[in-house]
Amino acid sequence: MGLSDQLGFTFQAPARRVWTVQDLVSAVRTQLERQYTDVWVEGEISNFRPAESGHLYFTLKDGGAQLRVVMFRLQARLLRFRPENGMQVMARGRVTVYDARGELQLSAEYMEPKGAGALQVAFEQLKAKLAAEGLFEASRKKPLPALPRRLGIVTSPRGAALHDMLNVLRRRHENLHILIYPAQVQGEAAASEVASGIRYFNRAAAAERVDVVIVARGGGSIEDLAAFNDEGLARTIAASKLPVISAVGHETDFTIGDFVADLRAPTPSAAAELVVRSRHELDERVASLHTRLARAVRYRLLMARQAFTEHARGAAMAGMREALRRRQQRLDEIVYRMAQLEQAQLQHFRRRLDFARARIQHHDLRHKLAAMRREIETRHAALLAAARRALQQRAARADQLRARLEALSPLQVLQRGYALVLDAQGNVVKDAAQVAIGDDIRVRFARGELAARVTSKS
Repeated sequence: MGLSDQLGFTFQAPARRVWTVQDLVSAVRTQLERQYTDVWVEGEISNFRPAESGHLYFTLKDGGAQLRVVMFRLQARLLRFRPENGMQVMARGRVTVYDARGELQLSAEYMEPKGAGALQVAFEQLKAKLAAEGLFEASRKKPLPALPRRLGIVTSPRGAALHDMLNVLRRRHENLHILIYPAQVQGEAAASEVASGIRYFNRAAAAERVDVVIVARGGGSIEDLAAFNDEGLARTIAASKLPVISAVGHETDFTIGDFVADLRAPTPSAAAELVVRSRHELDERVASLHTRLARAVRYRLLMARQAFTEHARGAAMAGMREALRRRQQRLDEIVYRMAQLEQAQLQHFRRRLDFARARIQHHDLRHKLAAMRREIETRHAALLAAARRALQQRAARADQLRARLEALSPLQVLQRGYALVLDAQGNVVKDAAQVAIGDDIRVRFARGELAARVTSKS
């Protein structure tokens, strides 16, 4: 007899419930998600694996356990930093179970680095990336124009930064043409709007072409300045053909845009002071340049005179002097031959005279001799006159040759008002096609030399 019979009642065993795996896992998941719907978990990232879909998969571990974590694409896009293996983080989300493997996991909705804000980590990561690409190198920085005619400002039209810059610009140079591109400087759309302003000034028509661009914003927290740490904006600044000044925040604030820009100003007002010098400074600069120019002109004239003297002693003048000497030698030879001819004629007449005198020693021919003497004197005078005329003609010819040589001298051409144009390599410019607009050239005159730049061609 059983125990139930002895006690007077019937004992019935409870019905056994059998779960399917899917039902049990689903029930456990439901209980977990109800109880752990919003938890913070701290640990070290390992096995980090970003999927092509944009989801992030990794494991959080500490000294005693590990937990799988998934962060879906919508939440991952909002991260301000790039997760990496070995990084200590705090993740917030709900605990759930992945049915396919029956594994406990955390579905994370937010994550931040432990000990440093996400924005600061993102800042350091982007800074290291762009520095490795060479975007911070001083060699790629563009110089600012000494006196810009047009200034482009990308900033909020309602901000105090714009008001401060305009006050400085009006005080220092009231004739400066200022173009303002209105843009948000805080919030999700700020980075794209500021980048659009920089691109606008780079492709603007000639009437709106500016010489330099200022990107400006007042001070704020790292969250307020987050737009200026955007990678896309940084690359837009780096690609700008115009010089870009970053004037974001206060003197102690630094953004990625500061490192990429051609010049970083500590404040917007300082940027205005850097880009435009005061009229007093310009006057002093012009006076200083005038003094230096006058001194340089005097020095160049002195050097030109010395160069001219040395050149006169050089090969070109030596060649001219040699040609003159050869012609002078030829002239001397002609004069010598004429003198010899004259002497020979005189000797010939003397011999004839002596012969005639010998023949008439015994005859009184004084009248004939006197006539002959007169004839001889006449011929002698004619011969001398002919010799003098020949010498004068030879001398005149020599003078003509000397004048033609001097007229052919390049220095004489310059003395008549012409000039010699040389390019930057010292070559003679004979055709306008040899130079381009913007090329430096040198213009040499009979006295002095000028440096110039090609601004137009026709």
